Amino acid sequence: MAIRVKPGASRTRVGGTHGEALVVAVGARAVDGAATAAAMAAIADALGVRPRHVRLVTGATSRDKVVEVDGLEPDEVSRRVAALKDPAGA
Repeated sequence: MAIRVKPGASRTRVGGTHGEALVVAVGARAVDGAATAAAMAAIADALGVRPRHVRLVTGATSRDKVVEVDGLEPDEVSRRVAALKDPAGA
């Protein structure tokens, strides 16, 4: 799944879209992978999976990243991500 990380946010939030990507706002700064690690933890929490089930596929140094989620069926991941992208429509 594609995500867009917004480092330096006032609070951690997972929801909304940037193009087709899920927006993940984190308080951590984009220094030494801190924002990426915080984003992975935030996604795991939002999807209800353990942090070890969220893996970075591409984008280690970019705000645009692709992550893979294990521990859930693909249809369930899609359903949960859709709810996060449009909370009003869920």
